[in-house]
Amino acid sequence: PYVDARNLFISGGSGGGVLTLWAIGKEPDKFRAAAALRPVTDWTVQALSSDIQSLTAQYWLGGANPWDGHETYWRQSPLSLVGNVKTPVVLITGEADYRTPIAQTEMYYQALKLRDVPAMKVRLPEANHGMGRPSQWLQSNLAVVDWFERYRVK
Repeated sequence: PYVDARNLFISGGSGGGVLTLWAIGKEPDKFRAAAALRPVTDWTVQALSSDIQSLTAQYWLGGANPWDGHETYWRQSPLSLVGNVKTPVVLITGEADYRTPIAQTEMYYQALKLRDVPAMKVRLPEANHGMGRPSQWLQSNLAVVDWFERYRVK
């Protein structure tokens, strides 16, 4: 009784961004809109370009390197599910994010655009994984609120 089933939204940052994109790939009709901040979209890209490469392979993907376990990396990547996505998505990442490099956001955004899924990308200049200056943190939060309001059923 406390949830408006017509207005379900999903959002998360970093690991939560991964889970947000995973959820909309698995449940394409469940959410009105989504916001993924600082997401990993492709575990191969993550393993080979982030500042925590060794952790990616060792702890999250069974110890295999991307070239040895490509199928595992791909199966666990939200990008592998982008063909299912119908949910409008805003993606927000700092340009200096070395934990989840902005190339991940760019790839997912382009895939959504190729599929004509409503999408918006917010690039935060000079911001790292902590989302940059206070004004950029505020900009990120307001972008999510605005995105959700745009898709809310009134």
